[in-house]
Parts: sequence; structure tokens; C-alpha cells
Amino acid sequence: MTTTWRFWLLSGPALTFYALVLLVPLGLTALLSLQTADPATGAGAPLGLHNYAEVLSDSYFLEIFVRTLALALVTTIACLLLGVPEAIILHRMRAPWRGLFLLVILGPLLIAVVVRTLGWALVFGPQGVLGAAGVALGWSREPVSLMYTSAGVTIALVHVLVPFMVVAVWAALQRGDAQAEHAAASLGAGGFTIFRRILLPRIVPGIASGSVVVFSLAATAFATPAIIGGRRLKVAATAAQDEFLATLNWPLGAAIAVILLVGNLGILLAYDRLVKRRFAESFR
Repeated sequence: MTTTWRFWLLSGPALTFYALVLLVPLGLTALLSLQTADPATGAGAPLGLHNYAEVLSDSYFLEIFVRTLALALVTTIACLLLGVPEAIILHRMRAPWRGLFLLVILGPLLIAVVVRTLGWALVFGPQGVLGAAGVALGWSREPVSLMYTSAGVTIALVHVLVPFMVVAVWAALQRGDAQAEHAAASLGAGGFTIFRRILLPRIVPGIASGSVVVFSLAATAFATPAIIGGRRLKVAATAAQDEFLATLNWPLGAAIAVILLVGNLGILLAYDRLVKRRFAESFR
């Protein structure tokens, strides 16, 4: 038996499981997006691209996709600005403080998404902690609410997604030589020079991989935009849910989901080609 056949035989169960839980549902969703909504039967023939044409030609849906993209970009940038310094500080910590603060950073991931988001709703509401604190400190005469705003959704998403950026950058720092910074400082290099010439080349792969994870999760987030954003601030995921459950137009909802998936993959592949590889080569 050749090595190639042995490889496929050993990988067969995993590939079959992967196809059943991922490729088959995606294929059925793509097929559903080509069907026509029927009030009597739900969906059926004729097949075509009319659902995609409707979504891409409607300014309402285009606004939703632009909002989704902007929300994902802002969330990724905020996680980058917060996560990179946190990862550098975590890298320089010693036990047991490193393990303690790593647990604190990963804490949001240990709480159920709905519970965590409802907690932010209590903070952002008109009678919440944020509004009461603003009035008490004299920042505003009336309680300020961040519910149903882009700022509220962004803060809630950053809260849960910044650990992914921290872990990615921290893992990249772990692969480098810890003594290089001390050697550079002993030779008279300043803090900015050490960061630019030593730290930055090491963390670029972590920044790239962390940005990919954060952007993809932010662009496809559902629970947080649904609870914090409500019906005033729809994103692509909540728009697809409305088409499935509110209007019962399953083919149109499937088309929105497929467009979101394809667009997300396209952006991530372009990012990998234009940013990750070029920056990695520039620091060699």
C-alpha cells in the first residue's frame, strides 16, 4: 500500500465527519438560496440567482452589509489596540501572576454569550450603571443609554473577542528569544527601536492570525447584535434570522447567509495575501 493511500485511509473518518457536519449543511444552504419562496410549500422550483439579485440590488440589504463590515473592522481595530499591549505585558510577567492574569483575560469566554450580553444590556440601559454613573459624575443631566447603538454593540463584542487577539500575539511572542530585548537594550537601543526592530517582527504573525479570528467572529456575530443592537441596528446575521423566522422567506435568508460567508472568506483571504505575507517578508 502506497503512502498516499495510507494517508487517505487514515484521514477518511475525520474527513467524513467534517463533510457531514460542515460541507453538507453549507451545500444544502447554498441549494436553498437558489430556490423560490412559495407561501404554500415554503421553497421550491424554479432555481435561479433571483434571491442574490434581490439582496445585492436592495439598498436596505446593502446598508446592512456595510454596517456589518464597519462593525467588524472597528471591533478588530479596537481588539488590536487593546490586545497587543496586554499580550506584551502578559509575556513579561512571571509566575504566578501570568497564570492569574491569563485567567482574567480569558474570563469572558467562560460565560455563556447570552448571559454575558444581558449583563452588558443592564449596564447600557437608561437605568443602568453607565447612565447612573454619568449623572452622578455630572457628565450628563439625563441617563445616557448605549442600547441600540453601534458603540454599545462594539464594546460588547470587544469584551469577548479581545482574548483571541491577546492569545494569538502572546503565542507569537513565546516563539521568540526572550533575551533579544535585553541584548538590544544593553547595546543602547531605545524602547521604540526595540519595539520596531525586535518585538514587531515577532508579533506580526500573531496580529495577522488574531485579526482574522476577531474579524470573522465579529462579522458573523448574532447574539450580541440581536440583544444590544435590537431591531434598530440590524447586521447580516440578524437580517438572515428575520427572513427565516419573521417573513418565512427561507431562500432569501439563505442567500444572505451565503453572501455573508463568501464575503467574509474573500476579505480574510485578501487580508492574508496583502498583509500577513508582505509584512512577514518585510521583516526578514
